[in-house]
Amino acid sequence: MIKIPPYLKKGDTIGIVCPAGFMPAEKAAACINTLQQWGFKVKTGNTLGSQFHYFSGTDEARLADLQQMIDDDTVKAILCGRGGYGVTRIIDQLNFKRFAKKPKWIIGYSDITVLHAHLYSTLHIASLHSPMAGAFNDGGSNNEFVGSLRKALLGKPARYTCAAHANNRAGTATAQIVGGNLSLVTHLLGSARAFTTTGKILFLEDVGEYIYTIDRMMMQLLHAGKLDKLAGLIIGGFTEMKDTTIPFGDEVYNIIADKIKHFKYPVCYQFPVSHTNENYALKTGVVHQLIVGKKVTLKEIVTA
Repeated sequence: MIKIPPYLKKGDTIGIVCPAGFMPAEKAAACINTLQQWGFKVKTGNTLGSQFHYFSGTDEARLADLQQMIDDDTVKAILCGRGGYGVTRIIDQLNFKRFAKKPKWIIGYSDITVLHAHLYSTLHIASLHSPMAGAFNDGGSNNEFVGSLRKALLGKPARYTCAAHANNRAGTATAQIVGGNLSLVTHLLGSARAFTTTGKILFLEDVGEYIYTIDRMMMQLLHAGKLDKLAGLIIGGFTEMKDTTIPFGDEVYNIIADKIKHFKYPVCYQFPVSHTNENYALKTGVVHQLIVGKKVTLKEIVTA
């Protein structure tokens, strides 16, 4: 049974931290302004604007900053400034005992997939795979994808649609939704945080990878038994893909389709969850219905 953190109301405080890569403080200004316009208070962590080489601080600094936000009862949700890399370096040292008793929404994508997987697999708590602070620079409240985060935080059930893709496989599935960045989903295989995918709707996206590495990671998921018993599969954006000097010989969506061709569950491609501004907020661990037909519909199922 998944535990859903309390939804927010006006006047609640959202904390902003950078547990992975460096983010200049000025790039969070639009986010802070928009959150305040939505009626929330904002508390920024020490890692916003801090830099230690690639990271937003040393491992110790990032750990302390995130831990403080986790333990602060006045903070009702934690929005990550950006992803990059770094959460796996601190995840084992984080203490979630207080969080487990008083859960709050943790928000982000990319490297934040590690946190989503930990919350889902070890604590059975829902979280938000969603636009992060930098996305607010691209239209703010007028950006429907940023707007989907606001609706999610306020407890409004999600309902998203997108156009059909030639590689889609029709069907309907109703199940918990799990997943995130393909690189991190495969990275977690063999650990206690690896997503359980049997009977689940799995969603995947990635950015900046070589085409052959997508083939390799999908093979890894296949060999690990993570693709054969899905309820459904959502393939989001695979952007800024690179090819080798000698071309791999196929494009990403065809590569993925080949790995799952023997299975019967519904599949959709090019769903708006990605490293671009087309990135809807998805509640990891929450039951959704996926309908793949002449168009694709993903809607949250509200249970008592």
